[in-house]
Order: sequence, then structure tokens, then C-alpha cells
Amino acid sequence: MTNNKNSLNKNVDLSNKSVHDQEHRSWSRRSFLQTIGMAGGVGFGLGGFEMNALASSPLFMTTAMGNNDRILVLIRLKGGNDGLNTIVPIFDYGTYKNNRPTIALKQSDLIGLDANNMFAMPKSMAKLKPLWDSGSMKVINSVGYPDHNLSHFTSSDIWNSANETIESDQNKSGWLGRFILNRNPGYLENLPEIPGAIKVSSGSSITFQNPDRIDLAVNFNTPEKLIEVAEKGFLFDTVNLPDDCYYGDQVGYLRSILNITYKYAPNISKAYNAVSNGVVYSNNELSRQLAIVARLIKGNLGTRLYMVTLDGFDTHENQIVSHTRLMGEISAAISEFYSDLSIGDKANDVLSMTFSEFGRRIKENEGGTDHGTAAPVMFFGPALNGQDILGKNPDMQDVDAAGNLKFETDFRSIYASLLEQWLCIEPSAVDNILGDSYERIPQLGFDCLGVNTYEEAAILKVNHSIRMDGNGSYIIDYELSRPCPVDVEIFTIMGQKIVTLVHGYQSEGKHQAVFINRHIGLSAALYVYRIVAGTSQWSGKFVVAG
Repeated sequence: MTNNKNSLNKNVDLSNKSVHDQEHRSWSRRSFLQTIGMAGGVGFGLGGFEMNALASSPLFMTTAMGNNDRILVLIRLKGGNDGLNTIVPIFDYGTYKNNRPTIALKQSDLIGLDANNMFAMPKSMAKLKPLWDSGSMKVINSVGYPDHNLSHFTSSDIWNSANETIESDQNKSGWLGRFILNRNPGYLENLPEIPGAIKVSSGSSITFQNPDRIDLAVNFNTPEKLIEVAEKGFLFDTVNLPDDCYYGDQVGYLRSILNITYKYAPNISKAYNAVSNGVVYSNNELSRQLAIVARLIKGNLGTRLYMVTLDGFDTHENQIVSHTRLMGEISAAISEFYSDLSIGDKANDVLSMTFSEFGRRIKENEGGTDHGTAAPVMFFGPALNGQDILGKNPDMQDVDAAGNLKFETDFRSIYASLLEQWLCIEPSAVDNILGDSYERIPQLGFDCLGVNTYEEAAILKVNHSIRMDGNGSYIIDYELSRPCPVDVEIFTIMGQKIVTLVHGYQSEGKHQAVFINRHIGLSAALYVYRIVAGTSQWSGKFVVAG
């Protein structure tokens, strides 16, 4: 969490370079800590894998998301994308040009988007024009939130958490982390074989974190790392350990758990190697990331949530060169991605959305722009069913006290619409995930008619615990919220089944399963019990004493 010295609000003068640089140093330190899994003092991992002793053991085969095959890809434009030079307001070109004498795009360098000649995009984004023409692209203008924070760090967390008070709130969960837990409350106790979410080069994002700051997504810091793990897997050496007895034991234990966690790799490898890219991707960072995501989707990995990141949007200087290059990279990457998905007959199932922590100021500042507020959000995919520009037009003459654009569409309305209309969960769950009720945006063009929205994990609840009685037996107490078939089993930490304690149909209410270790004679170690109720499963850990 940033402190007050690093928290920038909309009235901060960002021409103070020391303040801006301090913000970036804090952001970079935090990104590094989160990348190695140490941010917040909880969890420890490598490349985003959390060290959970139950992670992807063969006994956990359920997915987190139910029966809906729709996929959401978040495209993070890191640094604060300049919305006015992305979707250019031709309807007020004079004001735009006057405020940006050196970085305003020439009208001859623009591609019109609508019949009324209200908006255009730069020719550097020309590869997106076929998606626009085919009805696979939409834009929502003037997206933001009240009292916009201009800190990279804090505003990123606000967008990723859907929580304006994230800076002071002890709950650092992300909006899609809460979605995963809403669909599968026992996600961490029964970490599924298929990752609930995958991030590529997005290590500092909290989007998929749970309230304890544990990242529920598989995170690869570079595309090369994802390919390496997917193709080869990775095992830590658990034999050659430090000489110090206690320290060596701890290192061995941690490495062993990491090895279990890395068992995600075979599933990723299977999906990745089952197919190849059907198009040649450009040699840029975003294209490389989306090429990998396309292979995982086409290879039927089953993960429904992805995030990719393109850095470089903090354009305080030399913007006309750097932003033009970035727009070209976005255009090429997204065009290639959907061409590839179309070849694999997956394009209709994949919706992509760009987002950035804030826009830029209306007025340029010596060849660049300072941190701003409202900006457009772009959507891509055939499911949009037609091109459109939604939301209030950016008004460069009716601005806030700091001279920034005023927002109209709260970004959480977009999230609410995606959760209810694309990921297909019930309205009350949407409001619970976002912490409030936000207006939905039906004009995005998709809904959940004909989509199976039944979520077993959200309906059947099992409360469970384990205790040892005076005879040395272990009693598993559990309570079913409705009648269903039940299995209660005991496993080693490596997933080897030891015994089945219960197998049959049970009524709603409280039940017990008794494990008498003296009949089996297990050695002292950590073990796992699993309760399979209906099509869902829960688990817990217990230690057999020596």
C-alpha cells in the first residue's frame, strides 16, 4: 500500500519531477515484491504460483467457473493511456488542436469511425479497421470514477479492485478474485487442476487477488517464461539442500510444495502443444503475449480469465513517437489474435477489453501529457454484434477544477455488465462482488440467453472441520446445505488415496466421518481429507502425530 507521500490526487502538479519519480520508484518496488510473491507479507511463490500444499494435486479435478465457455481477456495499457489520441474527437478538432499544438494528430493521419464524422482513430491503428467494419469493436467514451486519483499505483489498484478506498482498506482483493471465490468459495482449499485465471506479464496487478492478497491467477512474468513452463515444466532440487538442519528442512519443504504447484504446467503444456498459431504474429510484446493466450484457448485449456499487459503509456514526453508506436502494436496484436481465434473457431467465445489506470491531460506539456482522468475503453470480439461508440462525448470545454475531462461512465458499470451479461452470473452476486449496485450497459450487444448459468458451487454449501478424539481417531464434521451424493476420502499430500470413509447419498444437515488411524498405521506426516458433494468438492489438512 502506498503512503500519503506517494499518493497523487487530481490537484497534484505533475511537473514536479521528483514527486513523479518517487511514485514510479514505489510502483517498481511494489511490482518486484508482487512478482516474487512477497507483497503484503503473505504467500511466497515464483512466477505467480502460490505455495499451497494442495495446489493441483491429482485429486482436485474441478474447475472454478462452471459450465459457461465464454472467455474474457483484459488488455492492460500500463502507464495511463492518452484517450484523446486513441479515439480522436473530430467533432471538436479545433479545441483538440489548440490544446495540443505539437502532439495533435493531423486529420490526414486519421481514420473515420462513424458516418457523422464525430470520431476517428489514428492510421497507426489501421489494422483494427476490419474489426470495426465487421461489428467486432466498440468504444465507451468518458470512463472513470469520482474524485480520480492520479497515482499510478493507487489508481491501478482502484481499477483492479473496483474499490475507491483500496488505499486505506485492509481488503486488497481484486474484482475478479472475488468473482472466482463467488463461484467457488473453497477455491484455495480445492485448488483446481485448471487455473481459474492466467496473467501474462501482469505481475503487479491485484485483479485476481483474494482478501488475503493471495493471487488466484497463474502469473508468468514474461511470455518466454510461460512457454518454458508450458513446454518443459520445472522441478526444484529437494536433495541438495543447505547444510543448516532447520533452514535446510524449511527450504526442502518450500521447494516440495512449489514442485506440487508447478503441476499446473502439464495441463498448460497439453493445451499449448495441442495447437499452433494460425497466423504470424508481429514482433512486439503484446503480440507475443496474445499469441500464447490464443494457443491456450484453442488448445482447450479451460481457463476463462486472462490478462495481458503492454507497458509504456506514461507519455510525459516524446508522445507523438511513442504513443503512435504503441497504438500500432495494439492494433497489430488484437487483429492477429482474432484472426488466429477465427481459424480455431474460438473467436465468438472471446471478448477482449482494454483498460488503463487513467487518461492524460487535455493540454500537452512540452511534447507529452501529464496524468489525466476519463478516457475511452475499447472492446473487441464478434460477440459485440456491431460497432458503436457509447458513453458521453469527451467535452474539452466543460472540465473539472484541474482542467481534466469529466467522466460519465463509472468503470464499475462496465464490470457489472461483463459479470452479468458476459460471464453470466446472477445480478445479486454481481452487486456482492462489486460492493454496490452499478448501472448495466445493455448496448454492448451480448447477453446470457441460451447460456447455462447454473453454478453448482454457488448453490451447494458444505461447512467442514476435523478434530481428534481421545482415542486418537480423527473425526471429520461436515454439514450439507441440501441432500446429495457424498464421498469422504483421505489422501497423502501427493494425492495418493488411502481410504474412503463415506460413499453414498446423504440428507441435508450435520454428518460425521471417522478416520481410525491405528487400523492403517500411517506415518507422521501431513494428510488431506476431501469431501465430494454433488459435483463440487472441499478439502482440509490434518497432521498425524508420530
